[in-house]
Amino acid sequence: MPSPRFTPRQLCAFIAVADVRSFAKAGERLSLSASAVSQLVSELESSIGFRLFDRTTRSVSLSPAGREFHPSARSVLTRMELAQAAVDDIRNRAAGIVRVAAPLVLASTVLPAAVKAYTNRKPKVLVRIRDTSVESLIDMVNSAAVDLAVGPDQTVSEGVMRLDLFKSPWVVWFDPTHPMVERREISWAELRHCPLVVAGRDYERTISLTHGEYHENDRITPVDIVDNISTALGMAAEGLGLVIAPAYVGLLGRRFGLVMRPIVQPAVTRQVCLYHSSARTVSPAAQGFREHLIAWLAGKDDLGQ
Repeated sequence: MPSPRFTPRQLCAFIAVADVRSFAKAGERLSLSASAVSQLVSELESSIGFRLFDRTTRSVSLSPAGREFHPSARSVLTRMELAQAAVDDIRNRAAGIVRVAAPLVLASTVLPAAVKAYTNRKPKVLVRIRDTSVESLIDMVNSAAVDLAVGPDQTVSEGVMRLDLFKSPWVVWFDPTHPMVERREISWAELRHCPLVVAGRDYERTISLTHGEYHENDRITPVDIVDNISTALGMAAEGLGLVIAPAYVGLLGRRFGLVMRPIVQPAVTRQVCLYHSSARTVSPAAQGFREHLIAWLAGKDDLGQ
């Protein structure tokens, strides 16, 4: 496709003169002298090969060819203005699409509130939440399926950055009729004799690394391992078992009418982190939402308690 023979400044001058029918008034609109506007129009006429205006000593009017060219010229300028506005929005992090992944609890509680607060300030930014398993977070960032991920600490591969946000203690959830409701805290040793339900196998990493240091011969063995934390909480609500999970799960757990108690001897915490690629450039929109999430979640160690 051949390159245009005219410039945006020439088109602006043409449209301005066509609108006000005066080189002097067009100059005032464009902060140019009348002669400068006349020069730009003359250059445009020379480049396209036909006269745009019929000029007399008293008036300026569009020529027949100018009337035909006018809609196309205005359309080009409008599209350029829209393109410039888009550039400004992207540069100022005011527009774009951000894809963020998180496990079910964070995806259904923390992220929607954070997205609402952010998009109220940046209405042209579209944040898409992807709920996924803890084990899938790093792979999704690595494969560019998402821009950001929020979730429990995972071993990161080369090309993925991890930023610690907050720590969440491990707690146990059960229905209000359970005999342990009178207790203020519960030890790991006591839980070995209770029917436990957990979501996914991610729990094994934290408990084995931390709890195992103190109780080499003890092992917490769940009676059931489900895929979704909501399923585990639902089972606990029906008295089918106790749920062990980080305290931030309380954002969802209380909706099931469950009671939470801290697990001690020892107290075990889970680090929640923000992940993004270090091998690819993060878009301005994603960078803006990343900074928002850091401010939104950093230090929220009591989340869900």
